[in-house]
Amino acid sequence: MSFNKKRKEITELNQMGNTLWAIRWGTDYFMKAHPQPNVLWGQVGDGASDHYCWERAEDMTTSRSAYKLDANHPGSDLAGETAAALAAAAIAFKPYNSSYSNLLLLHAKQLFSFADTFRGLYDDSISCAKQFYTSSGYLDELLWAASWLYQATNDEYYLKYAVDNAAGFGGTGWSVREFSWDNKYAGVQILLSKVLLEGKGGAYTNTLKQYQAKADYFACACLQKNGGYNVFTTPGGLLYVREWNNMQYASSAAFLLAVYSDYLSAANAKITCPDGLIQPQDLLNFAKSQADYILGKNPQSMSYLVGYGPQYPTHVHHRGASIASMQVLHSAVGCVQGFDTWYYRPEGNPNVIYGALVGGPDKNDNFSDDRSNYEETEPTLSGSAPLIGLFSKLQGVNGISGNSYLAKQPVVHQKPPTTPSE
Repeated sequence: MSFNKKRKEITELNQMGNTLWAIRWGTDYFMKAHPQPNVLWGQVGDGASDHYCWERAEDMTTSRSAYKLDANHPGSDLAGETAAALAAAAIAFKPYNSSYSNLLLLHAKQLFSFADTFRGLYDDSISCAKQFYTSSGYLDELLWAASWLYQATNDEYYLKYAVDNAAGFGGTGWSVREFSWDNKYAGVQILLSKVLLEGKGGAYTNTLKQYQAKADYFACACLQKNGGYNVFTTPGGLLYVREWNNMQYASSAAFLLAVYSDYLSAANAKITCPDGLIQPQDLLNFAKSQADYILGKNPQSMSYLVGYGPQYPTHVHHRGASIASMQVLHSAVGCVQGFDTWYYRPEGNPNVIYGALVGGPDKNDNFSDDRSNYEETEPTLSGSAPLIGLFSKLQGVNGISGNSYLAKQPVVHQKPPTTPSE
């Protein structure tokens, strides 16, 4: 959605301070992990040893070895994704802290150059990540980074990069039905459609139209108008992409469709699908249906956003939530002891992990609130993060604001929309 409009929606909810501080929590870390132009520290700890233990973060004694990417150990996907995140964050901070925004852009540009110059999969360089977060490729992340850098800088170099590599990198070749931590093509295609819809395509118009055709494919597939090549939906209407933690795909798709709705609406444009026309409002209505499902309008009457509504998961697959806090249980919890004492106990978690989006129900809308059912009860940042944008949009829409998508949440101290000077 237009960045100014998005900013207005969050500001009107008095959440800009919280939003910027939450973003900065991540971007400060990314910049610390990028101490040199061609160095990015990509992982701390080892997934195998960490999964062997069930314990609070405060009690962890497993290896905290750190793994880095450099010219001899490339990771274009991870470096490209980090560059995109920093570029997008630079846009958010620009009106409030221009020096910090410029610092973000400096790191973003360097990381993009590193990702593009020294190409390779991050999980070939950090092999212990492969078992847990296997990368399907890095070409989409290179396009993703270039697209965000263009939005942040308006430097034609980055737009030309995305256009020149459109076919070779799959940007105008891949027709996708998911948007996720591993697959950025739908996001690239919609973000570059924004350039075209704003009338800024110029000499790149023909290629940008090809990008938009793929963006339309994604939208048509989500709304079940794609000539049979649709995203599967549960009987209750939830987008269903994968058995393991499906909610992250539903929330990401809903957010992206809300964004695309704004782009199309601003240009007074619509989508022609194989099975009919789609208006911008249709995209927003569908995004709302996914938000409603997540918050409890589903066959289980279950809110899959923990802490929201009268009924939500209480056996979340999360170490910190499932073990009593150090204020209550002062003794350490051993690596295996955590399984014996806390993981297998039938009672609900002692701590509510407010705002966590769990994996959600199966393809038939059935859900088992069981700590060991990690496919359905494990929360992810990749699931929760898109909801902030989606809820902000829905809260600001006439006729929807009364539903209070952001209501009933714990009160958080509101910091001003500025950040400490560097």
